[in-house]
Amino acid sequence: MNKTKTAFISIVGCPNVGKSSLLNILLGKKVAIVSQKPQTTRTRITGVLTVEQTQYVFIDTPGFHLPKTRLGNCMVRAVSGSLSDVDACVLVAEPRGKIMPAETELMAKMKTLKLPSILVINKIDTLQKKEDLLEIIAMFSAAHTFDSIIPISALTGEGIGELKTELEKHTVESPHFFESDTLTDQPERILAAEMLREKLLRLLDKEIPHGIAVFAERMKERGNGMLDIELMIFCEKESHKGIIIGKHGALLKKASTQARQDMEEFFGCKVNLQTWVKVKDDWRNRAGLIRDFGLDG
Repeated sequence: MNKTKTAFISIVGCPNVGKSSLLNILLGKKVAIVSQKPQTTRTRITGVLTVEQTQYVFIDTPGFHLPKTRLGNCMVRAVSGSLSDVDACVLVAEPRGKIMPAETELMAKMKTLKLPSILVINKIDTLQKKEDLLEIIAMFSAAHTFDSIIPISALTGEGIGELKTELEKHTVESPHFFESDTLTDQPERILAAEMLREKLLRLLDKEIPHGIAVFAERMKERGNGMLDIELMIFCEKESHKGIIIGKHGALLKKASTQARQDMEEFFGCKVNLQTWVKVKDDWRNRAGLIRDFGLDG
């Protein structure tokens, strides 16, 4: 009888390099929201992939950055905490011409912890010349001793097979920690709230998205299989509330419709979604509200 194996893998990197997109493509299903806005992910998200006797537990983290709010401090702590007690770390980087300060700091943490590490250079589909990729690989190789360096595109799937092969090398004999059909440790209420926040991130501009939190007030299944979900959107200013709602409620309706469609696909049932917007001044610097929203790391 084959013995079961497990690997706990932390996914880290700067904001907006594609960590959540990588998690989703590894799992084969979307559990982490994705947008072009930096710092989309606010908490640690665990994704679980079980392939026969092997179970991978991926820990997706917020982008490592210089925090400017209490919420930012919680996000940075979540990253640092994710490097403890894992079997390997995946550092996701963009194909830039330089190493970012946050990447230097993350590599220093990995070295201190003697943590097996894989460098994933994402977004290679954006490169014009292959020679540029070789220069980026050489630059990172000089900065840190990685177990392997794998260029990928989370958008096209290029390189994902090679990454999975490399990840298998970091598995250890161990009982599985989750049931084989588990996809994530995120409660359904959180998943629903994040689906709406993703749509708002994509529809809103400038600083407003960073001042938004979405909280599930109610989630209950009816006898006929319909799922009732009530979500409260919190923003920091009265002027932002009007922008989120939009003219004649158009923007909120559009975001809610898109989110409901995602929910119905994910939960496999019809969803009755109700949404409201409420102002909570400067909530990102209020520890009590950060805790209430489940964002305290």
